[in-house]
Parts: sequence; structure tokens; C-alpha cells
Amino acid sequence: MNIFDIYLDKIIRIVTNQNKKDLLKLPKKLDSINVDIPPKQFDCDISTNVSMVLAKINETQPIELANKLVLLIKKEDSNIASIKVAKPGFINIKFNQNFWNEFLKDIINNNKIYGSTEGTKKYKYLVEFVSANPTGPLHVGHCRGAILGDVISNILKFNNHKVVKEYYVNDYGNQITSFTKSVYLRIREILYKEKFPNDNPDLYPGDYIIEIANNIIKENKKLDFSNFKNVSDKLTKLSVDQSLNFVKSNLNNLGVEHDSFVNETDIINKKEVEKVVELLKNKNFVYEGKIEAPKSENNSNWVERNQLLFKSSDFGDDKDRALQKSDKSWTYFAGDVAYHNNKLIRKFDTLINILGADHAGYVKRITAVVEALSGNKNKIKCKVSQLVKLIKDGKPFKMSKRKGDYITVEDLLKEVGKDATRFIMLNRSSDVELDFDFTKVKEKSKDNPLYYVQYCYARICSVFRHVNVNINDKINVKNFNFKYSSEETKILKKISEWPKCIEISTNKLEPHRIPVYLYDLASEFHSYWNMGKEKEELRFISKDKKLSDEKLVFLKSISIVIKTGMNIVGVDTPEKM
Repeated sequence: MNIFDIYLDKIIRIVTNQNKKDLLKLPKKLDSINVDIPPKQFDCDISTNVSMVLAKINETQPIELANKLVLLIKKEDSNIASIKVAKPGFINIKFNQNFWNEFLKDIINNNKIYGSTEGTKKYKYLVEFVSANPTGPLHVGHCRGAILGDVISNILKFNNHKVVKEYYVNDYGNQITSFTKSVYLRIREILYKEKFPNDNPDLYPGDYIIEIANNIIKENKKLDFSNFKNVSDKLTKLSVDQSLNFVKSNLNNLGVEHDSFVNETDIINKKEVEKVVELLKNKNFVYEGKIEAPKSENNSNWVERNQLLFKSSDFGDDKDRALQKSDKSWTYFAGDVAYHNNKLIRKFDTLINILGADHAGYVKRITAVVEALSGNKNKIKCKVSQLVKLIKDGKPFKMSKRKGDYITVEDLLKEVGKDATRFIMLNRSSDVELDFDFTKVKEKSKDNPLYYVQYCYARICSVFRHVNVNINDKINVKNFNFKYSSEETKILKKISEWPKCIEISTNKLEPHRIPVYLYDLASEFHSYWNMGKEKEELRFISKDKKLSDEKLVFLKSISIVIKTGMNIVGVDTPEKM
């Protein structure tokens, strides 16, 4: 039950009926009318701006119109306990006990789907995320993007959309050549005791290269490593495969699994770059021209030359982008263009790209490409995952970095585990930098959001165990009619906001709203629990060691939302702590 959608429909129906009677003028579109969570200063359950939206067209004051609409709304709804007008024209509604009883029945009976957008049109999404170069283990920066992409996918799936989670493997270009050469030289070091040139800046020095080299030697005993040129093609594939195995293992330990891996080499080998460039030429979006030197860089060595350019500036980008280098080889951007055309060919309704902080500049050019190819600027949505700072005891925290010159996902998981990593990484909007505080993550207190939410669920489970009731058992609520205190109704009101949280998280691709909401709900519950220490009537277990049906349903409703939210975030809800 999404009470906001239900009452929005009611209000739209009321004003539409008034319009049919020539008693009210309406604009062509009613999408500015909303029913929302009221500000805390309003003592009500929902609030609507309908009078403020319609006042101007009806040549009246919002408050005057609101007073008229209040009478119509209350007349049609027996579940309203009070309805008031607040400046400058908000209509604030408070529900009666019967409403909350029906609300709880719906949650209990539809516990697996409560909060989801049932009944709305379903779409097909492609969510591309991580897509780190397969030249080494995933670092902490990749970690945040991986969780962001995974949870966005979980939200879309919760709403019954079809989702494909994809990883684009950049296995083409100079970085792959350097990577393969590094593996080769490590193999030579192992087999022939040749010293690895650690001082070469073009090579990858991390210990993981040694691990890859050893694995390749063990699994390819007949392969001849005496000449790099002869073995380079085979070794590249073997090296990339080994590196991807590390990546997949890291992601699996993080609770992330992709549905599809698309290799850049396959895009190149199938001549998809040539095909998409020809397509853009036919659309008159490609031309030969010169790019001016970047203004923010040292331009002393910059040489202007004719290049094949894509008219990305026609679609809102800062400048046109090169598709081909002076040696006629394709740029990295050209490969990205071909890949996104490949996505479009697969007929997804919406493409979602999760980009790292170092790729924020790609948003405009990729959006331009998709618009040029599809004719739809809304076909793609990009989210940037900003940097992560590791903090311990108020100071920057550095771990072993055994995998290279950065901190890996593996290092992080060993330090704090999957649940803490996922929950805390998601606990703040992705477009701002995140301080990952190791001290707080390990605390058993309110300052650790993960612990506070998990402890809420564990407390509820402890009550159920106390009365020998399985929290996962179905509860019969067919004929119940309970009355809840103001403190309990406050929590029910918070529970009613869950569908709104899901709706906004979905529409804005802002999954951080979910752990924030769960923390707020847990806070409301813990405050209520502590009240029971002083007020016997608020305790869940009575003096005769029984749990009333009323309290049972109340607790069950909280547990449903906590469990659902934590499942979406991808963390556990332990029954004991």
C-alpha cells in the first residue's frame, strides 16, 4: 500500500470531477500536484500541494481554494481523523485507527512486495558498472561504484523491471600491451631467473602479476615463453582471463555478480567501430577537422592536425571528440561509441552507466553519442561514484597495499567484511566524497549505522523467540482491529514512507536513501524500546510473559521493512547479535 499514490489518485479524481461540473478549472497537465511526506512541524501523516497548483488558474488564493477542497476530501474518506490547511495552502491529513489497521493488514499480507511499484509499466534496463581495466585487482574506488551499480540493479529488480548487469572489459590498447609484457617478464623471472625491471614505469610491479604468472605457468606447461612476439597474443588472453578471475572473485566476496561480460576486443574484431562511424557519417554527425589545444594543460607540444571528429557539441558536450588518431587507429572514445551502439542494438529501454570519479568528464560525450544514435537524450542515465577516503581515529588510514600502489577491495573486506563495506559505502550520496571511518564501522553503537539497523532487527527477533513464535511464520490478520498509541503510530507513519523511499530511489537512481531511511526507522524503534523501560504499557512482553497480537503485528511490520531494505542493500539481517 503506497498511501501517497492512493491519496494522489483520490485528489486527482476529486478535482477532475469538479472540473467536469465546471466548478474548477484545471491545467492541461496535473503532474505538478503531489502528495508527499509532510515537514516535521506539521502534525499530520500526508500533505498535498493541490490548492497551490490550482489557485492561479482559478484566480483565487491557495488557502481559500484549500478550504473548499478540504470539505470535498473529507466527505469522500472515512479514514481521515483530521484535515487542516496550513500556509501558504498545504492540505494536511491525519488518519484514524481504522486506516492504520487496514494499512498493517496490507503489509502483512503482501510482505514480499510492500514498497514496490506494483502495477506500473515494466522496463528493460542495462546497468553497466565497474568495467575496470583488467590489469589488476579492484581498488577501493571501484568498490563504491560496484556497490552503487549492484544496489541500483536490486532496486529495479524489486520493482519487477528486467535488469542486465554488465561489465565492459577494456582488453584492447596500450595498457593491455604493458600488462601482458609485465606478465611475460615475471614468467621469465620465474623460469629463467631474469631480473624484473622494477624501475620501468610502463610495467605493472604489483605482487598480483607474480601470482598471474605462476598460474599461467602451471596451467600451460607446453607453452613456449622464449620469445614475446610469438606468444604475445596467447599470453594476452591468458593474462586478461587470470586478472578477470581475480576481479570476479573480489566482486563475489563483495556480493556482486554480473550477468554479462562484453570484451572490447570482440567489438573491435567484429568491425563494430567501422560500422558505427559509418552510421554516424550517414547521420551527418562526423566530419574531418582540428581540435584546439586544451586550455587547462601545458600546450607547448600540442600539434593541431586533421582528425575524424564526432559532433558531440551538437548534443551539449563542451567540444567535438576525436574518433581516429593521426595513425588512423581508433581512439578509446571510438570503442566506447561502438560499445554503446551495441547496447542500443540489444533493445534496452534505458541504459545506466556507473562511472568512477576519474571518468566524470565522460558523461556529456557518452550522453551525446547515445542521443545521436538513438534520437533520444533520455535513453541513458549516468551516475558518478566519487572518491572514498579511509579514516581511522580521525586520521587517514593506510593498509598493506600488497597488491600494488593502492588499497584493494580484498584488503578492505578482510578489515571490515562485506556487510559493513556495502552499507557504509552506500550511506551517502554517490556524487559526494565519502569518509569511510574504520573506527565507527566497528563500533556497537548508534554511530555505526549498520550495527544500529541490524540490532533493530535482532531485537525484534528476540521478542519473537521469547514467546516461541517464528518471525518468518505467516500471521493471520483477517479480523483484527487494534488501537495503537501515538508513539506506535509515529513508527507506523515511518513505515508508510517506505514506498516513497523506493520510488525516489528508483526515479533518481539514489540508493543511498535506503540505508538512510532504515537508520531513521531503526532510531524510531530503539527510542520506543527504551520508553518501555519506564512505561510498562509500552513493553512488548507483558508481566505474564505474553506478547499480544497487537504488538506481534506491529513488530512484524517493522521487521518486514527492515528485512526488505537490507536485502536490497545486499547485507545480512542476523536474528541474534
